[in-house]
Amino acid sequence: MKLHNNTIRGVHTALAAIFEEGQYADKVIERTLKSNPKWGARDRSFIAETTYEMVRWWRLINFLSPSKEPYDLFGTYWLMQGHSLPPWEEFAKINPDKIKEKYDKLEDPAKLESVPDWLFDLGKKELGDKWEAEIHSLNQEAQVVLRVNTLKITREQLKNRLAEDNIHTHIIKGYPDALILDERTNVFRHPAFKEGMFEVQDASSQLVAQALAVEPGMRVIDACAGAGGKSLHIAALMQNKGKVLSMDVEEWKLQQTKLRARRDGVSIIERKVIEGSKTIKRMKETPDRLLLDLPCSGLGVLRRNPDTKWKLSEESIEKVRKTQQEILQSYPSMVKPGGQMVYATCSILPSENQDQIAKFLESEAGKDFTLIEDQKVLAQESGFDGFYIARLQKK
Repeated sequence: MKLHNNTIRGVHTALAAIFEEGQYADKVIERTLKSNPKWGARDRSFIAETTYEMVRWWRLINFLSPSKEPYDLFGTYWLMQGHSLPPWEEFAKINPDKIKEKYDKLEDPAKLESVPDWLFDLGKKELGDKWEAEIHSLNQEAQVVLRVNTLKITREQLKNRLAEDNIHTHIIKGYPDALILDERTNVFRHPAFKEGMFEVQDASSQLVAQALAVEPGMRVIDACAGAGGKSLHIAALMQNKGKVLSMDVEEWKLQQTKLRARRDGVSIIERKVIEGSKTIKRMKETPDRLLLDLPCSGLGVLRRNPDTKWKLSEESIEKVRKTQQEILQSYPSMVKPGGQMVYATCSILPSENQDQIAKFLESEAGKDFTLIEDQKVLAQESGFDGFYIARLQKK
């Protein structure tokens, strides 16, 4: 592949915003690509993929690179990918043999898997023998997974429609609404997306709405709805019959739910901003099902958000655990007697998952609940994001 200075500079600009200014990688890449309308599809793909991969391997790249200069870091990454460097003066300081020798001698697993020492130690402590295989899996590029909007089209019909435009997909067992792209492509430009035929949603994430075991006509609350991805899935599973109340503390996120619901042909979603404990108390014992897709460390989705590992700290994870337990002590009061609740996170840490459920069940707030089942979804076993999903029954 031929390298071009202007696209490499685009990568440099994006990396500076991510690491020096602490901005989120997805937003930075989106803004960077908009900054130069002359870049073609290949250039845009190069910038996005290179930036994400350099973020993913940032610690290892910095360790192997002869300096912290942008071209030295890029050149080191390029060699790590199995490419050779052009004879540019910008790459003059890089000795490929020295980089290879340094890599071959490296034994520190935290550096090899490119994670902070504290995070490697925490993962080892919580997951034991499974940790190293898990972090290795989470360092692989995520597959693009579609969730078929069954209100508008069947999975087979969508598969065939995309194939007509040379977008090939495959089906996997255990995920009834999922299609996996054979090759990465920008599906958001496809007419089928604009017509609401599908959403982009990881296969593990699709398990969450399924765990609710909803039926048409039910009343369901998605209490941490965000931009509404799981609310939309719930509505489709209910055949757009009943009521889904999408709640969140951020009003701007719920605005996205409104736009997406319109595109997807969903009419049963209502939105409600959580303004405090009074909002929760007013909903006491009203829904048949409650989804708590809680804030978490996000360690299960490092494949698609590799910058997370550089933004996290032990303190931030402890803070999120407190938030999780605070929500568990309050929100389940909304479930009506005989109803069910699903607790979910995109984390792989037991301290954010089964430990939190155990603590809740032992508390006054959880005394009327029993655990029906839980799923500990690891990337190394599923091939998709890491998730935890627990289903509880209220007496």
